[in-house]
Amino acid sequence: MLEPSHNQELPVIPGKRYFTIGEVSELCEVKPHVLRYWEQEFPQLSPVKRRGNRRYYQRQDVLMIRQIRALLYDQGFTIGGARQRLSGDEAKDDVTHYKQLIRQTISELEEVLQVLKAH
Repeated sequence: MLEPSHNQELPVIPGKRYFTIGEVSELCEVKPHVLRYWEQEFPQLSPVKRRGNRRYYQRQDVLMIRQIRALLYDQGFTIGGARQRLSGDEAKDDVTHYKQLIRQTISELEEVLQVLKAH
C-alpha cells in the first residue's frame, strides 16, 4: 500500500480558477469516470456545471479530490468510511486542507524563486 505522503508526489496545482475534468484527472492521477462516480458518493464534491453539462472544478475541489484519493488509495478506507471520515472530522479536514494549501504555496514560491534567479 502507498504511504499517505504520496499526495506530495502529485503534480503542482496551477494558479487557475477553473479546471476541466481532464486537467483534474491528470492533477490527481484519477480517471475521469472515477471523478464522476465520486461526485455521487461525496457531497463535499460538487463542481460547477456549465453549458452541455461540462464540469469545471475549482482549487478546493481539486484539494478535496486529493484528500479523497489519499483516504481511499493510500489509507485503505472504503467509500463509506471515507465519506464518514470527511463529514465527521471537519476540524481535522481543515488542518489537512490548510497543510495542502501551504505545501502548494511553498511549491509555487519555489518556482517563482527559480524564475527570478534565472534572470
